[in-house]
Amino acid sequence: MKFFVDTADTEEIRELADTGLLDGVTTNPSLVAKTGRDFFEVIQEICGLIDGPVSAEVAATEFPAMLEEGKKLAGLAENIAVKVPLTMAGLKTCAELSRAGTQVNVTLCFSAAQAILAAKAGAAFISPFVGRLDDIGQTGMDLIADIVQIYDNYPNLKTEVLVASIRNPTHIVDAALMGADVCTIPPNVLKQLVSHPLTDKGLAAFLADWEKTGQTILG
Repeated sequence: MKFFVDTADTEEIRELADTGLLDGVTTNPSLVAKTGRDFFEVIQEICGLIDGPVSAEVAATEFPAMLEEGKKLAGLAENIAVKVPLTMAGLKTCAELSRAGTQVNVTLCFSAAQAILAAKAGAAFISPFVGRLDDIGQTGMDLIADIVQIYDNYPNLKTEVLVASIRNPTHIVDAALMGADVCTIPPNVLKQLVSHPLTDKGLAAFLADWEKTGQTILG
């Protein structure tokens, strides 16, 4: 399963990219706005930090403007994935851009029916929002299971299931068990994956025993 990080903070992306764990980045207008920086400057900087897909989202809601914005975003870097909302205009834009060879991430997916439409439109990625479904009393991971099963029924479909709105490490483990292709993860949750109290306890014991030997590895 691929790991994308869900942020527009370039320093955070640089730090995580150095670990070798990142396969891509997703952004949205809210995340870019938090930086207080120029939109295009931020996106281009991120594209220089990561070899994998960088999702940059359109702001228009009507097809003609959405398509033009998508084309402009796609021209910023070779690894841009244009992000469009799951609306009729978004699906039409997805189809046009996909036919032209641009990767498209269809976002704000909340049903399996919507995911079918995105795949039909040629989306490279579909982004179901599991945390937001949990927030309204549904089980977001049930949607992931449904989409994975549907896509697996049709091997010719190339759309990858990109689990979004992740709130905790359990979402990530469940997504991996279900066979999702990608998780896009907030930086703080990604860092939580490494933590376990028994790891900390074991390391402390090893270090204490090593110190008693009075030896050093580097001399």
